[in-house]
Amino acid sequence: MKTPETPAFECETGNYHTFCPISCVAWLYQKIEDSFSLVVGTKTCGYFLQNALGVMIFAEPRYAMAELEEGDISAQSNDQKELEKICLQIRDDRNPSVIIWIGTCTTEIIKMDLEGIAPKLERQIGIPIVVARANGLDYAFTQGEDTVLAAMAHRCPEYKRCETNWKRQDEFGHIRINITSNNKIPSQRSELPGSNLVLFGSLPSSVASQLNSELKRQSIFISGWLPSQKYDELPGLGVDVYVCGVNPFLSRTATTLMRRRKCQLIGAPFPIGPDGTRAWIEKICSVFNIKPDGLEEKENRIWKNIEDYIRVVTGKSVFFMGDNLLEISLARFLIRCGMIVYEIGIPYMDRRYQAAELLLLQHTCRKMKTPLPRIVEKPDNYGQVQRMHELKPHLAITGMAHANPLEARNIDTKWSVEFTFAQIHGFGNARDILELVTRPLRCKGSLTSGSRSLSKQTTII
Repeated sequence: MKTPETPAFECETGNYHTFCPISCVAWLYQKIEDSFSLVVGTKTCGYFLQNALGVMIFAEPRYAMAELEEGDISAQSNDQKELEKICLQIRDDRNPSVIIWIGTCTTEIIKMDLEGIAPKLERQIGIPIVVARANGLDYAFTQGEDTVLAAMAHRCPEYKRCETNWKRQDEFGHIRINITSNNKIPSQRSELPGSNLVLFGSLPSSVASQLNSELKRQSIFISGWLPSQKYDELPGLGVDVYVCGVNPFLSRTATTLMRRRKCQLIGAPFPIGPDGTRAWIEKICSVFNIKPDGLEEKENRIWKNIEDYIRVVTGKSVFFMGDNLLEISLARFLIRCGMIVYEIGIPYMDRRYQAAELLLLQHTCRKMKTPLPRIVEKPDNYGQVQRMHELKPHLAITGMAHANPLEARNIDTKWSVEFTFAQIHGFGNARDILELVTRPLRCKGSLTSGSRSLSKQTTII
């Protein structure tokens, strides 16, 4: 049977069946160290964050809830005065460099003018206030980060090609070369062909350092990350700056960087899995006219190191219900590992931003001689359950709401939220992805073998 050469896209209900996007505070508050996130919503939002973020609430984290009462919802209260009280308390208690207001479904429904109030309060309290919409009506799970970074991109300074932009590089990849006393630029400047490259997307510092090191081996140095660990270290943006994303759910940020800040976007696959990481680095190298060195050998070493996991997943089937917008990249990597992907459900996909990833998916399917999976945007979960009942996949990667019902139907599941919080980027983290994928499969195998041995003992007795 002839397989299609291009992916088949479908769109179903138009609803978002995903984890709430306000949970982006779970990782962004740790990434931007001197920030404070204020979630403006109802008690329900507060209960959700307490349960979703777990023990974080006992560690005095840098986020808080501005809970809307009946008076606020019925427009009997003065929103600006109420928010002013909270922000003044935050300033006095925490003194952050920036306050991030995260809007919720309720602020959207009652049309609270957060963007109008923020500049006034910013002048009053003397702390920058960034407004990000992260309501579940308009955004899927990980798009909460996308709206925050898009808003923060407007606060980045203008990039100017002058001596003060050359700084020496620290362990996180920020270039910080000090200017000498005689105003001569150090000789290291000539070794920085990619110093006007900014990467955007939130990653743990250790993973960001790995990617910085991989690019440094190719003589490409990073001038900054969005987000930065400190608000006053936001990278300079402008016409001469190249930007490249590390996550597939940052299409709004990419659009803002191109249209508003006039940056040049590098359209590359995402550095998830050794194949994606190699393609990501090669694309960046091609933009700066650098011939990549040693990438093929390094990728082959990684594949050899994960052969034990590949033996477990080869020939197994997986079904993505759609939750965190990482589905295309994860499916591509799992197909390369020998798995069969029946369907890729995804809440939302910008085909222009993910164009390179889709091309790599097609190339991977041709290489592995497997059909292109069906891609369903905004999937109808009822229809997906019916299709899974017919296809009987070995594993379903799904949101937490559907895990137990699927387990009751004898379908092994893995929470998609775990891939969001795990370290899955770069060459060194391929084992972590496969550890998550194979855990339910290995668990079921252990239970099956255990039940068999128990039945044998029972027979002997």
